[in-house]
Amino acid sequence: MSSVMHVLLFIPAFLLVCGLILLVVLLAVSPGSTEPILDENGKPLDGGISEKIRIDINGVELGMFIRSRDKSNPVLLYLHGGMPDYFLDKRYHAALEELFTVVWWEQRGSGMSYNPDIARETLTEEQLISDTIELTDYLRRRFGKERIYLMGHSGGTFIGIQAAARAPELYCAYLGVAQMSFQLKSERLAWEYMLERFKENGNRKMAGKLEAAPVTMSDGIPVAYPAVRDKAMHSLGIGTTRDMHSVITGIFLPSLLCRDYTLREKVHMWLGKSRSGVSIVWNDMLSTNLAEKVPELQIPVYFFEGIYDYTCSYTEAKSYFQKLKAPLKGFYTFELSAHSPMFEEPEKMRKILKQDVLAGVNKLADLQWTV
Repeated sequence: MSSVMHVLLFIPAFLLVCGLILLVVLLAVSPGSTEPILDENGKPLDGGISEKIRIDINGVELGMFIRSRDKSNPVLLYLHGGMPDYFLDKRYHAALEELFTVVWWEQRGSGMSYNPDIARETLTEEQLISDTIELTDYLRRRFGKERIYLMGHSGGTFIGIQAAARAPELYCAYLGVAQMSFQLKSERLAWEYMLERFKENGNRKMAGKLEAAPVTMSDGIPVAYPAVRDKAMHSLGIGTTRDMHSVITGIFLPSLLCRDYTLREKVHMWLGKSRSGVSIVWNDMLSTNLAEKVPELQIPVYFFEGIYDYTCSYTEAKSYFQKLKAPLKGFYTFELSAHSPMFEEPEKMRKILKQDVLAGVNKLADLQWTV
């Protein structure tokens, strides 16, 4: 047998062995159970809660993680953006569970709540708002709270602020992290900024890709733009976090290494992402100006914005905040952050949550309104 034949026979065998090793490793880091919150002696904390559950909401089984050092704390329902980001808390540790009973909900069609049998026509803006309100009622009943706090991040703000406007009696306050405003304009501003930066630093390849996929207010988002968008944003430090320069190393690998998910759930997370693209309701986001659709809230409003955020424009969020009517408002600029200030500057975030949000004031805000 020739050496060429030996090589040809060796390659598939080698790939098979590598595939099996990778599968074993992934299974080993995917037990799918949550670790308890521990006290100073390394024992499960009395009164704490750390659980992973699925419940029926509007006829669909939806999954979530619930964590708190004290389950009697105020409840915070967290709405993720384009895909669940609970696994990022393992790396950056926002430690929201020190102040709240935090519910990391994985919305219909994403993460643990992904199901290929969910009809595409039910993955709508209206359905996600309804799911949010139904889950809120479940949490109020379970934890004995008249009201809870609602926090949206990125695409989660699009759903969250509408839920808060529709059912203000359910919420203590609305918290927008990387708040959406008019996303089409935000994308145009990001496109302009990225094109200018790539031309300045001599990256003709990326500049050429952006020039071939221009975002305009009249024609919207070209088909080719989403394929270059995330890579371009992260390479310039205006994506998920300021220091995250690759979706592969910054998001994909951490999601695979998170022990709280089973391997099947990890596969579902990325199947859900591939099915939804930037967001399940991306087209609605692009066509909606929230300053017009939600001009007023009946509860306190807090915006947390990274100054380097071009995923959801910092300047557009500030403009929306200035127009938005509410009984109390606070706008907080995070000088070292891009799109995820609660992960990038967690200590500052917790200070604001403790001293302003939980106290119902806005003394630490750089932009304040009180009626």
